[in-house]
Amino acid sequence: MASFEITGDTFALDGQPFRVLSGTIHYFRVPREYWVDRIHKARLMGLNTIETYVPWNLHEPDPGAWEATGRLDLAAFLQAIADEGMHAIVRPGPYICAELDGGGLPGWLFKDSPPVAHEDNRVAAGHTPVRTLAPEFMVPASNYLRRVYDIVAPFQISRGGPVILVQIENEYGAYGNDHAYLRSLTDLTRQCGIDVPLTTVDQPAGTMLEDGSLPDLLATGSFGSRAKERLAKLRDVQRTGPLMCSEFWDGWFDSWGQYHHTTLSSACELADLLEAGASVNLYMFHGGTNFGLTNGANDKGQYRAITTSYDYDAPLDETGHPTAKYWEFREVLSRFTDLPDEVPSERPVAPVHAGTFTGALALSAIADQLGEFRPSGGALTMDSVGQYRGFARYRRIFDDDEFRPSAGPHILRIGEIRDRAIVEVDGRRIGVLERMDHDQVLTFDGSPSRIEILVEDMGRVNYGPRIGEHKGIVGSVSIDGTDVPDWEIAPLDIENLMPVGEALRQAVVVENNEVTVTAPTFLRAHVTIDGPTDLFLDTQGWGHGLAWINGHLLGRYSRRGPQRTLYVPAPYLRAGENELLVFETDPAEGLSWATLAGPDLGPVDW
Repeated sequence: MASFEITGDTFALDGQPFRVLSGTIHYFRVPREYWVDRIHKARLMGLNTIETYVPWNLHEPDPGAWEATGRLDLAAFLQAIADEGMHAIVRPGPYICAELDGGGLPGWLFKDSPPVAHEDNRVAAGHTPVRTLAPEFMVPASNYLRRVYDIVAPFQISRGGPVILVQIENEYGAYGNDHAYLRSLTDLTRQCGIDVPLTTVDQPAGTMLEDGSLPDLLATGSFGSRAKERLAKLRDVQRTGPLMCSEFWDGWFDSWGQYHHTTLSSACELADLLEAGASVNLYMFHGGTNFGLTNGANDKGQYRAITTSYDYDAPLDETGHPTAKYWEFREVLSRFTDLPDEVPSERPVAPVHAGTFTGALALSAIADQLGEFRPSGGALTMDSVGQYRGFARYRRIFDDDEFRPSAGPHILRIGEIRDRAIVEVDGRRIGVLERMDHDQVLTFDGSPSRIEILVEDMGRVNYGPRIGEHKGIVGSVSIDGTDVPDWEIAPLDIENLMPVGEALRQAVVVENNEVTVTAPTFLRAHVTIDGPTDLFLDTQGWGHGLAWINGHLLGRYSRRGPQRTLYVPAPYLRAGENELLVFETDPAEGLSWATLAGPDLGPVDW
C-alpha cells in the first residue's frame, strides 16, 4: 500500500518528497451531482488534493440521528476524489467555523443550558462549555467523531484511499489553550484507526500557534497575505516539519446588509508561499451555496448573518465555473507542477424566464399544521421546544386578566430578539424587530386581546464567544414596563412542505396578476423549461423570505442585499413544469418571478 508521512521538513509520498497543493470544496455546499465536475476542475488548475470540513450539525441534526446520504455522503465524496486520482484532507472539528450555522456545532448541544442575554459582547456564565473536556460536550463530540472516523479510516492512503491528512479541532488557539482537550481529541483519533499525520491550524499571530497545537501534531497556518512573514512565524514556533498554509484565504464571505466581497488577486502571495517551499490549501477553491437554513453568522457587537451564497470570490465561482482568479492561480501553479492540457469552459449564459405567481396562501391559514402551540413554561427560546433552526410563533391571549393593557398608546419591549421578529397585535402588523439593528421596542394603540410574534433564526453565530447562544426570545416581553408572562410557543416546521402544497392546491388562484402581500404568505408558481440547466432566480423586488424549487430549499433572500439572485442548480430541475414556492414575510406589492442570465451577488466592496 501507499504511504504518506512527515520526513524531516517535508511530506513524503511513498518515500519521495511531496508538496501538497490543495483546494477546499465543502461537499455539503455542492449538489452531489456536481462533485465530480468541481473536483476535476481542481485538478485542471494544478491541484493534487481536495480538503473538506465535516459538519457535525448537518450529519447529526438530533442526538443519535445520523444523516449521510445525498449531499452529506462523505464516503461518496472521498471516493469521487480517489476516482479523480487526487488526495484528500479531512477536517472533522468537532468545531469547524466555516461560516456555517453554529460553526458546525448542533443546536441540541445547548438545549439544557440556560439562555444568556448578552451585553457589550460579553458572555455570562451558563452555556454548555463547548470545546472543552466537560462531559456534556466531550461525550457527544466523541460519539460524533467515532462516526466520522468510521467513514474516513477505510479511505486513508495506508488502506488504498485518498486521505493523507486529518486535522484536530480548528483554529483552537484563537479560542483556548487547553492542551488536555487537544490531547483527548488526538488520542481518540488514533484509537479510531486514523494513522495518517495529524495537523492543527491557527493564525501565525500572538500565541495562537502554541495554544492551538501539541508537539506531536503538525501546526499549520491560516492567512491570506504577507506569506513570507507568516511562514517565518510558523517556523519560529515549529522548528521542524513541513511548512504549510492549510487555509490560504483567497477571498471572503458575504453577510446580509453589506457589500459583496471581492479581493485583489492573491496570485503573488501564492507564488511567494510556493517559492518558500511550503504546501498550501486554498480556502476556498470552490465555495458553493448555503442551501436550506445552514448559513452561520458573526457577532462582534453587531449581528451579521451570512448570505445564502458562499461564492467566496473563489477561483471557481458558486456555479462551478472559472473566474479570473482561477487562471491567475493556474499560471502560478504551472511554475511548480505539471498541468493537464485540458481546461474548463466558461459559464454559459443561462436562459431567462419570467412569470406570475398562480397561488397564494397566508401563513395564518396553514400555521397550525406546521406546529402546535404549547405553554412556554417560563423560557421563551426556540431551543426550549426543540426548534434549532428556522421559525417559531409566539402567542399571548389576554382574557381580561391583570396583564391586559388598557386602551391607549403602549410600548412593547423584548429583551433580545434572535434574530428577526414580526409582531402583530390583534392580527395587525405593528412592526419588525431586527437583531442586526439592535431593535427592542415597538409601539401600539388599544387594548389587545392577542399578541403574536413570528421569530426567525437567521443563523447561529459560528465564531467567537457567542457560539452556543439560544435562539428566539431571550429575556422577557414587557408592556409599559410590566413583564407579561404565560406565553405560548409553536415551533414552525417550515421545511415540511406537504401540508403547504396540499393547501396551496386549494388556495387563492392568482390569474395573470402580480401579487400583493400584506402578511407572511406562501406563493406558488410554475416554471416551465425545455430541460435542466442552471438558473438564477431574481429576488429584486421581493422582501425577505425563503424560496424552494421542486421541494429543494434554495435558501434565504433579503432586500438588504447584497445578494440579488438565488442559485438554482440544474439537478434540482426537470424538463417541463417545475414548482417554485416562495415564503414572503414582508409586505410587498407587484410580486412576480423571473430568472436572469447570470448571478447577481450585489455591489462590490473595493
